[in-house]
Amino acid sequence: MQTQLFQTLLPCQILSIFRYSVVFTLTFVSPAPRPSNSEGASKVSLLKKVPALKDGDFTLAECTAILLYLSRKYKTPDHWYPSDIQKRAQVDEYLSWHHANIRANAPKTMWIKVLIPLFTGQPLPSEKLQEVMEGLSTSLKQFEERFLQDKAFIIGSEISLADLVAIVELMQPVGVGCDIFEDRPRLMEWRRRVEDAVGKELFFQAHEMILNIKELTNIQIDPQLKEHLAPMLMKMLK
Repeated sequence: MQTQLFQTLLPCQILSIFRYSVVFTLTFVSPAPRPSNSEGASKVSLLKKVPALKDGDFTLAECTAILLYLSRKYKTPDHWYPSDIQKRAQVDEYLSWHHANIRANAPKTMWIKVLIPLFTGQPLPSEKLQEVMEGLSTSLKQFEERFLQDKAFIIGSEISLADLVAIVELMQPVGVGCDIFEDRPRLMEWRRRVEDAVGKELFFQAHEMILNIKELTNIQIDPQLKEHLAPMLMKMLK
């Protein structure tokens, strides 16, 4: 039985990389008038969001939950989600911290510089980006000092799901011209190790759309879609 993963045309980069460690089928669905929402996904996830997973009669939403499910079901290499209880707890610790820190700031750079201007037709004040970058800088300092320290990867000498979740979030500012790795040599070295661990070709293939996200500024957006999405995006920024 195949496991299906529903994503939008802007796929979850984490799952795009991780799927090469297991054997399952990706089913891409086209974006619908509402963000992260599609008719296909609504039949799979009660949250009506993508990514969403369907494995027989079992369905699951949320990227982190899907990652953990896949790692357990397919018995992926131990380094991704270690069987050692303390190392696994370290992965869990990072994943818990990540959402209120790195994830709370890094994606907003893409909203501010590309998505919100695209759907509202107006650029945001530079102060908005500065505010987000200050919050992200604080999170990166904590990331380096608390989690990375002098280790090769977050939990030690091997890459784990924690590194994967972190790197794909941190590539979003890079895609819009905010190079957060510049002047952070420890962070840059970690990024290079992650690239090498997953394979540079796969790494950049998974991030191709993010790294070229500014090209979206050249596309035409349906006025009704703009009207619908603009207030949602502004709300997400708060």
